[in-house]
Amino acid sequence: MQSAIAAFLQFLRIERNCSALTVKSYHEDLESLLEYLRDYAGGIPAATDVTVATLRGFVSYLHECNYARTTMARRLACLRSFFRYCCREGLAATNPAKVLRTPRAGRRLPHFLSTEQVARLLGAPPANQPMGLRDRAILETLYSAGLRVAELASLNVESWDRDAGVLRVIGKGRKERFAPIGRFAARALTRWLEVREPDPQAPTVQQSALFLNKRGRRLTTRSVGRLLEKYIRLTGLDKLTTPHTLRHSFATHLLDGGADLRSVQELLGHKSLTTTQIYTHVSTKRLRDTYEKAHPHAAGNARRRGK
Repeated sequence: MQSAIAAFLQFLRIERNCSALTVKSYHEDLESLLEYLRDYAGGIPAATDVTVATLRGFVSYLHECNYARTTMARRLACLRSFFRYCCREGLAATNPAKVLRTPRAGRRLPHFLSTEQVARLLGAPPANQPMGLRDRAILETLYSAGLRVAELASLNVESWDRDAGVLRVIGKGRKERFAPIGRFAARALTRWLEVREPDPQAPTVQQSALFLNKRGRRLTTRSVGRLLEKYIRLTGLDKLTTPHTLRHSFATHLLDGGADLRSVQELLGHKSLTTTQIYTHVSTKRLRDTYEKAHPHAAGNARRRGK
């Protein structure tokens, strides 16, 4: 089983050209299966000996551990891909994961910030020191372009076309898109580039990064999360706020401002329009809340009048 998993991960890296983050996720999901087999199923069998009953036991184990439905769905998708690969390579006769039902995942409305809260957050980094200028450029870029944090961390200096006002972004599945940025983000990036100092001893891939750490090397996604946590504490914003919250806010504010759903889909780099539609529910809920508070015959106001 371990050798089959190693071959599968190599296949994802080389033939499928999956990102390091995607390969890492697949690895973690398969490690979870190995842990279950080792601790609860009497040992790790060969891939060809894994049965539907074995995987149903694994799914029950995930339920008992109170994993989120989204996590279980992702792990089942990983198992289907893995055993499909095993069948194709002659490492298994059948795909035991094929018949397993994916649990329906309830969709929660994404957490987002109001325009006033976004303004407070973007103004938090100090503008009189290099790292403050970097942090302001990071936050402005995340919000202005609606980037995923991994997309932001992978940007290089040449990713920004100043004349066109766009960023060349490599998204999920190595798909490229062009993300426009506004004048506030462009100004913040310009000021950051004026003080940006890469480590001359670092490899080229590190020196070319748009956003650098204090050592002059490419900033990691975890570092972006940590710097946001610092400004969340400073501004007193909701602790649920993450770098992805700025992406949610970007989409919600665009729809609130009258942008059409297809345009927002393209700007976010979503493969399916269904993924983007969750933001219409956010906007609809806000409209309903406004109606309940403002309309004299709304249910909320009727209750306040004692009717």
